[in-house]
Amino acid sequence: MSHQQQESLSLIPMGGVGEIGKNMWLLEYGRDIIVIDAGVEFPTEEMLGIDLVIPDMSYLEDKKDRIRGLLLSHGHEDHIGAVPYFLHRFPQVPVYGTNLTLGLLENKLAEHGLAGRADLRQVKPGDRVSLGAVEVEFIHVNHSIPDVVAMAFRTPVGAVLYATDFKFDQTPIDGRQTDYYRLVQLGAEGLLVLMSDSTNAERPGFTFSERVVGETLSEVFRDADGRVLVATFASNVHRIQQVIDASICYGRKVSFVGRSMINVVRIARERGYLRIPEGLLVDVSEVGDLKPHEITIITTGSQGETTAALTRMAMAEHRLVEIMPGDTVIISANPIPGHERSIGNIINHLFRLGAKVIYHAVSGVHASGHASQEELKLMINLTRPRFFVPIHGEYRMLVRHAELAEAVGIPKQNILIPELGDRIVVTRDRLIRGERVPSGQVYVDGLGVGDVGNVVLRDRRLLAQDGILMVVASVNRQTGEVVAGPDIISRGFVYMKESEALLEEMRQKVKEVLDECQRESMTEWGLIKNNVRDLLSAYVWEKTKRRPMILPIIMEV
Repeated sequence: MSHQQQESLSLIPMGGVGEIGKNMWLLEYGRDIIVIDAGVEFPTEEMLGIDLVIPDMSYLEDKKDRIRGLLLSHGHEDHIGAVPYFLHRFPQVPVYGTNLTLGLLENKLAEHGLAGRADLRQVKPGDRVSLGAVEVEFIHVNHSIPDVVAMAFRTPVGAVLYATDFKFDQTPIDGRQTDYYRLVQLGAEGLLVLMSDSTNAERPGFTFSERVVGETLSEVFRDADGRVLVATFASNVHRIQQVIDASICYGRKVSFVGRSMINVVRIARERGYLRIPEGLLVDVSEVGDLKPHEITIITTGSQGETTAALTRMAMAEHRLVEIMPGDTVIISANPIPGHERSIGNIINHLFRLGAKVIYHAVSGVHASGHASQEELKLMINLTRPRFFVPIHGEYRMLVRHAELAEAVGIPKQNILIPELGDRIVVTRDRLIRGERVPSGQVYVDGLGVGDVGNVVLRDRRLLAQDGILMVVASVNRQTGEVVAGPDIISRGFVYMKESEALLEEMRQKVKEVLDECQRESMTEWGLIKNNVRDLLSAYVWEKTKRRPMILPIIMEV
């Protein structure tokens, strides 16, 4: 290896750029590879039947012995959701994370049958860990979940700061501000690259302090004379704490609903991140025994997810909680892009059931966990990096963030907007795009990981749009004569009882093709099936202007 090659460092995004979710980066120096975060993305409506999307990790497959560690910035799904899939492939890699992050991860590993099998190593802000030739330091920052860290990597080439999911909250709920002092020191020592969160790069000004939400909640509780239901992200521990505090203040008991909510609250409470006085909690089955003004219900479903508790309540399908006139429902979250319609539906249903609904568009019941424009500029000004790489956001957000960096004095040629799989090569004096590495999306459907690809999704879309036609015939092996059938079965194409004439015509067409094949003594079944498919496809299009999937099944007897 030449001296020049040895002195370069690679940063590779495997997820989280050009998209919101499945965050994952690789830092490579010499023989050392460090994996930073491993998250999931929730499927869009076009991804029929898909449960989760995870990063493509195939690039690492032949480099197992070079992976020094997996470092987690915090416990949100878009940063830890893919860790079980990572550990199935690379079980020997140690995982570093803070107290709450590892608590949430252990719960997730248990669900995947990996309990106690992973090498988990707890760190806290201020800790430094050596991974091969690279030393990483964990720095406390604020976000919408406790125990979030930025990471400073000291490499022989220079220092790199990975700052995803942060905001500068001057009055955080737990009283622990971002470690401004360390950020300034990094800048003073000479920061080579800053990688910074772009989620709110389109939003001017500063992000509200989480404490502002507490004040709004308090007002809502003061005015509510019935039950109060609050839907928020299960992981937003500070928000949950504020709802608990408001409930205590106004003499209400608290009940948690939703599996993820109950799990996170248990873990956060065990690890000292939630203060819940004895006797405050009641089981959801006992809610009916209390007067409406004595109860607060904290639930999942702030994104209108079909199976979440709030959705089931809004649709009057929840076993234990039904929405009643006089209830106040607070939706304390911003819609994730793509979820706006389903949340709108839920809000409509809640109003229809007589509830008063307070939601993002009309109130201050939510504060983002991400820095807005002024804070993003502040991060750059505090750390004064030589090179800047915007991360964590859709492409337009990365572009806006790059413009902010230019505005505060980072030269345009020192800014690089990454795309998935880019190898960003960093030397002491330049930042360039190297050759790409394999990257992309892997779909998880049930227990299958990666077995549903674009071809299967295309088939699902086709089935969803135009349905399927099956043609079944039995043919004599010796003579090629049609012994039974052809029968035509339709699913999702036409309702068979009302379309007998059309189906009968199709039968005749198929019979003609099969007779034709017999006359030409054609016995290549593949060709016969193709002939049937082509003829039927053309005929159906001509008659109905639809393109169902056509499956010819020919049995030899």
